[in-house]
Amino acid sequence: MVAGAELHWEWETYGASADVRVKEVREARLIRFEWGNYGQPTTVELRFTARAEGATFVEVTETGFEGSGDDAVRWVNDTVGGFATALCAMKALLEFDIELGAVSDHHPA
Repeated sequence: MVAGAELHWEWETYGASADVRVKEVREARLIRFEWGNYGQPTTVELRFTARAEGATFVEVTETGFEGSGDDAVRWVNDTVGGFATALCAMKALLEFDIELGAVSDHHPA
């Protein structure tokens, strides 16, 4: 991902896709992008903070959703759950070379 890139991501398991516009990348520190979840763009920031013993803390924030009531609850559930599942799967792969299958287990066919 580089600033200015326009990407198209697809998640076959979910039958979903998103157009992604990369806004800013600071090596080993930050990735900021916009995407069109639920027909409206939101901004995602991935912040990386170095910790002791070669560890990295990853913080994800997503802003810009406009909605209320059930739509807001559904959006929060989907975005938090999606990022948490993806980060757990990446951690297992990077640290232990284990493919968890977390996405397919979470949404079996």
